[in-house]
Amino acid sequence: MPDKKIIEDHPYIAYNRPILTDTELLKRSQAFYESMDSRRSVREFSNKEVPREVIENLIKTASTAPSGAHKQPWTFCVVSNPEIKKQIRIAAEEEELESYESRMSSDWLEDLKPLGTDWRKPFLETAPYLIIVFRRIYEFGPEGKKKNNYYVQESVGLATGFLLAAIHQAGLVSLTHTPSPMGFLSKTLNRPENEKPFLLIPVGYPADECWVPDLGRKGIDDICAFY
Repeated sequence: MPDKKIIEDHPYIAYNRPILTDTELLKRSQAFYESMDSRRSVREFSNKEVPREVIENLIKTASTAPSGAHKQPWTFCVVSNPEIKKQIRIAAEEEELESYESRMSSDWLEDLKPLGTDWRKPFLETAPYLIIVFRRIYEFGPEGKKKNNYYVQESVGLATGFLLAAIHQAGLVSLTHTPSPMGFLSKTLNRPENEKPFLLIPVGYPADECWVPDLGRKGIDDICAFY
């Protein structure tokens, strides 16, 4: 089989990933599941530095996610500057305080109790990096003309999932933080109008003493149906 071919004027490359045995497939899938099953959302971070190259590799891994028409409609803003992290924390806590006091329903607040979370977000300053994921609604073509991206929400969600898995596999911890509304992130980071904040993810090492809720996950029969 040739290495390359042209299909309707577009270049294609041969996909030659080796076919594994059933035994190897089972071994790999089980190992990856067991590793990911140990992943937890962490709110107690160490301020220990993480090499920038590691963060770059994590983001490059996230960018391998599939996207609508291969538009890759995402931007990952990495914040390590202490002053900017402080600004983000202040703004996030203002929104979170209002949410906890007036926006969230009583059922929502009750559901949050096992997680031990409240409006205070010290991890936004403690974690060495904050990765703010932005979704790109459209791009600017020639002469500034807008060009729509497709399945933006789904595509960015997939990339974020890849990112969280990569963070865990690298030996670091993270948290998916969604202060609502998140418009202050666009203003703080001076992002262009075609980008909207999607998720804020602190990344780093866990604190020397770090506790997470003792939570179980739904079993296979609760989340899967075979036909």
